[in-house]
Formats: sequence, C-alpha cells, structure tokens
Amino acid sequence: MSMQHIILCPGQGAQAAGMGRAWFEQSSAAKVVFEEADRVLGSTLGAPLSEICFNGPAQRINQTDVSQPAIYTVSVACWRGLLQKRGNLPLRAAAGLSLGEYTALHIASVFDFATGLKLVAQRGRLMQDAAVASKGGMVALIGADDDQAQAVCDKAAQGEALVCANFNAPGQIVLSGAATACERAVAAASELGLKATPLTVAGAFHSPLMQPAADKMAAVLSGVSLQKPACEVWSNVTAAPHNADNWDAANGGGAELLKARLVQQIISPVKWSQTCSALAFGDQIEYHELAPGTVLRGLMRRIDRNRKVTNHDQPQE
Repeated sequence: MSMQHIILCPGQGAQAAGMGRAWFEQSSAAKVVFEEADRVLGSTLGAPLSEICFNGPAQRINQTDVSQPAIYTVSVACWRGLLQKRGNLPLRAAAGLSLGEYTALHIASVFDFATGLKLVAQRGRLMQDAAVASKGGMVALIGADDDQAQAVCDKAAQGEALVCANFNAPGQIVLSGAATACERAVAAASELGLKATPLTVAGAFHSPLMQPAADKMAAVLSGVSLQKPACEVWSNVTAAPHNADNWDAANGGGAELLKARLVQQIISPVKWSQTCSALAFGDQIEYHELAPGTVLRGLMRRIDRNRKVTNHDQPQE
C-alpha cells in the first residue's frame, strides 16, 4: 500500500502578523492564491487581505471578520505551495478545526477557492456581529475530563448559556457562553481543583449565543453548489466523515446534509480530540498541518504522541 496523507487545517487562534509571507515570497503557486484573495475581497476588510496577513496589525488580524478569511487564504496558499514543491499527495482524509473545516472542504474539491473565501468571509462577519450583539466569552479548562467540564457548566450556568464548546485534546476543553456565566465558571473550576483561564475572544463561539449567525449562514449556504468530496472530510459536529452518499438528492442528500452540519457547527461543540483519535488508519499515513501556526501539531501530541504531524507553517519545514 502506498503512502497516503491526512491534511489538518487550522482554525481561529492560529493567526499571527506575518503569516503566509514566506509562502508568498517562495512559492509562485502560493502567491497566486493571495493575489486571487485580494481580487475577490477587494477593499471590504479596509485593506488588501495579503497586506493585513503580512503586516498586521495584530489587533486587526485577531478580529473574527478578518481572521477567518485570512487563515483560510494562508492555509490554501500553503497547500498549493506544498503541491507545487512535492507533486501529488494522495489524500486519505482532510479535517479542520472549526473554520478549518472549510479549508478541508476546499482541498477535497467541494468548492473552489473563491467560493470558500466568500463563505468564510461571510461566516466571520456573521459571527463577529453575533458576538457584538451578545455579551459572551470563553474559558479554557486545563486538566478537566468531559464529565468535570460538564459539571463546571452545570454549576456555573444558573439559567444562562454555558456549554462545552471545544474538545481540543484530553485535558483541554473550552467552555463558551454568557460573560457572567464564564466568570462563575472560573470560580467553579477553582473549587473543583481545575485551572481555568478566560480567553481573549470576541464572543461565545460554538454556543447558543451564535444562533443568529447560524440562521444567516444557512441562507448563505442555501445558494451554494457543492461537489462530492474527492476524499473523506471529517465533520466537527459528528467527529465522523461527511456522508457522500446520494450527493445530489434533494432533502437529505449528502450536499444538503453537509450544509446543515456547517450551520450546526456554529452553535455546536467542536469535537477535535474525538476526530483526531478516530483519524488513525495504520502505518502508511502521513499527517500534515497547514499554515499558519503549529497549534494542531501541539494538540496531536496530547491526543496521540505516537503520531507525528509535519508542520508547514514555513516553506522549508
């Protein structure tokens, strides 16, 4: 059996000023991606996307409406640069953390780059708007298992929204909900002997407070045509591959189900730890993390340190 490859695509939190610049400078294929992104988005972000990626400022890159299209673009540029350098990489599967699921879908030829870029730009804007409209936050729990994290939610919610939003790795779970509930969660975690750290985020992502964004994203996705995935793409919602059966069938076909999962993803927990645990297909597999950052390689070490992830934040790696 020949070597197959699993592509891991980063989500929000991986962004940093300067991201993608080395790929842009060293790969003509990557450069084309940035140029297309600048054409597609124009001045909608206040400056060309490539300029924001390369020069910041960090405060602007960290805003949800910018970080989502920026990370998607850098990841795709990295992927195209990798293909240019290494030739064809036979794919076993692709998976992405939250926003990164859109990158994974593009890699699997579900939609072209420009369609994906428009989708993530709208998703970022809608989530930013929902965050501004609701007073929400997120809290990272270190050392908690699933039951302990749920116990913190149950103790601190007090009638407000508070849920387990990200299962990043064993002992690394993020809670999301109303700002006041998040404050109570920090205290409740401490009482249970757990470490809790409030995160610097715009709002309560992957919680019921994102429902307005989910509703509007459903309308956006309804007008988009999706192609059958060329390889398995794993869903954050189910920690299983999207169903490619009966792809074009109306009402419940694979394409419609995928759209429903992408809408659901905005308000549902991201099951990254469960996904990576299931992405174990034997020895003839290489794992690759696309730019930007090294977050997913670090999480895989906590999930299964026997699986080596090659990181491609920089072209030479």
